Amino acid sequence: MIIGLAKAGGLDRALIGGKAANLATLASDFPVPEAFIVTAETDPSQEELCHAAERLGGGRFAVRSSAAAEDLAAASYAGLYETFLNVAPANVADAVRRCRASAHAERVTAYRHQQADKSVAVLVQRMIDADAAGVAFTANPLTGAHDETVITAVQGLGEALVSGAAVGAEWTVRQGRAELTTKTDGILNPDQVVEVAELAQRVQERLGGPQDIEWAIEAGRLYLLQARPMTALPAAVTWDPPGSGLWLRNFRVGEWLPDPVTPLFADWLLKRIDEGFTTAIHDTAGAAVPFTYAVVNGWYYTRPTPSFSALPGALIKSHGRLLPFMVNALIRPGRNPAAADHALLDRLYRHWQQELLPAYRHMADQQPASEASLADLAALVDKVGRMAGRHLWYLAVVGGAAWKMEACLTRFMERHQLGPVNSQILLRGLTRGHRRVPAHAVHSLDWYHPIAGETMPLDTGSTRQDELLGERLAAERTCHDLLADQPRLHSAFTAMLETTQRYAVIREEQARELTLGWPLLRLCIHRIGEALAASGVIDDPAEVFFLTRAEVEQSEERGSLARQRHTEWDMQRRLAAPLAIGTPPPLIGRHLERALGLSRASRTESVLSGQPASAGRATGPVRLVQGPGDFENVTPGDVLVARATAPAWTPLFARVAAVVTDGGTLAAHASLIAREYGIPAVVATGDATLRLREGQIVTVDGTRGIVELLQS
Repeated sequence: MIIGLAKAGGLDRALIGGKAANLATLASDFPVPEAFIVTAETDPSQEELCHAAERLGGGRFAVRSSAAAEDLAAASYAGLYETFLNVAPANVADAVRRCRASAHAERVTAYRHQQADKSVAVLVQRMIDADAAGVAFTANPLTGAHDETVITAVQGLGEALVSGAAVGAEWTVRQGRAELTTKTDGILNPDQVVEVAELAQRVQERLGGPQDIEWAIEAGRLYLLQARPMTALPAAVTWDPPGSGLWLRNFRVGEWLPDPVTPLFADWLLKRIDEGFTTAIHDTAGAAVPFTYAVVNGWYYTRPTPSFSALPGALIKSHGRLLPFMVNALIRPGRNPAAADHALLDRLYRHWQQELLPAYRHMADQQPASEASLADLAALVDKVGRMAGRHLWYLAVVGGAAWKMEACLTRFMERHQLGPVNSQILLRGLTRGHRRVPAHAVHSLDWYHPIAGETMPLDTGSTRQDELLGERLAAERTCHDLLADQPRLHSAFTAMLETTQRYAVIREEQARELTLGWPLLRLCIHRIGEALAASGVIDDPAEVFFLTRAEVEQSEERGSLARQRHTEWDMQRRLAAPLAIGTPPPLIGRHLERALGLSRASRTESVLSGQPASAGRATGPVRLVQGPGDFENVTPGDVLVARATAPAWTPLFARVAAVVTDGGTLAAHASLIAREYGIPAVVATGDATLRLREGQIVTVDGTRGIVELLQS
């Protein structure tokens, strides 16, 4: 039996199949191309089929299956049956026969084994000569987010996309705003993307539940080709705080983690770093005040303040040492750098430089014996991880005092109207000579990622450093001249400047040496991975990063589990992880938000806002950089846009006009190096890597903390 699609609404799904049943429900109110259905278990003659095609106006047709069990919420059968395009009326009968014959193909039989499909109707639809086509999902198929519509498009027919022969451009639509999430562009304009999203949402409202639609645009008109429920949709991602208070993604260790963390890093190295960090607090302050962290949807989050409930006990245990330490090392440097307790800070720095750093270097130079057991390698990892955590504490205190001093210097200059000079210029060019990235510099603290020595980092000479030195010396002379007739202010400024500059150099030195142990850590983990692969626990040594610490010690086969976690981690990388979750403590909330730059300027379609991190304005094309594999694409004058930057990225700053990052604070690597190189930077935008597209012309205002889109 042959039935026109417009008359098939309400017919039994067993008769017309899932695809046709869905389209028949939508045909009267949606732009569905004219079609007819060859019902299941009927066999019209060639003449009947040719006549039916001619009644639709002749031309060309698309012939698709419409099985009874197809396009259901439990099973989609997507792409399993054969589809025939550009079929002439005289060839429709042959296409119908071949489409039905594909029901017996091995791939369909295997899939159908659990679905009990016994019959196949066929949909014959007027062919759309598409200028662009694709698919749309009314919920994010990777994250399960129901407030996002994901659209993929290719030029011409959508079959190339569905079959995997072509890679399309992809957009995510949230609250009526389209964001390109791939580098491919030029297929649809934003208005067309939103139109497709609205069509998909209307289909969802009619059919109920998240939908997967196929669509096409012909001569400016949008058509709905297919609609089916989304299958295997993951649970929607929520960003609930793991505890009370405010949790930050880009604070402390988070500054060094631009991606979600791998299971082995979270369960092993991160814990050893935390142990060393806590031990160092106890050694220097007399008691450990816990700084809680957690992993949420794969992303690292930490509280910027210690646990207040644990503070009274820690104060008692410290025998009077903790409170003076907190005041002198953590608070006074931000009030008046010249009046800070330099004896305490200098003592901490000397201990780090003369004892901790040599011990760390000696440890990092060790090479495990070729016959070292898994237990020996694991013990070495534990030791290096704890040492790195101790080092991190000194960086947090001594290096952390530097950015507090810098902020104080800025306030001083603003208060006393030293307007011709930006305070950031006074901290440029402090490092003399050739700037070489050490081999142990990292792209991420997560040991899954290669270090600089493995990725052949770029190098830059001292030409720019000499220029920055000249700018700084000129700015210093200007400030001294402006204050020459105010001896008390001049003296205060000179003391503050000398102190701030000294600790800026210390901060960079400590940050550079933090990852001394990473070459050894990666060597140990690769050796462990090779041993596990040789014993059959995993198939590939690299799968070790997706096990836990306990699983490394077990002999059970873990390859499939590791691959599953790797897939999950890849999905987590695509999440737009918020910079902050939870709420700040009521007594210090406003101060905390201001200090961490959590308050942002207004955002519009053409303006992104974040935290001003390095003053100045620059205009240039966007260059999206995900990692070292993109370094060679960076050209002079580009605006570097990344989730975050790391020490191994430093040479790029000599090339680019400006820097924009999703995460970061004033003390982040991108902020510090951008200020030193004298280029504008805006950090903590949250989603610049999602909203900006490769090649767009933008102006970065590092003074106001905004990024203006000038040209698509």
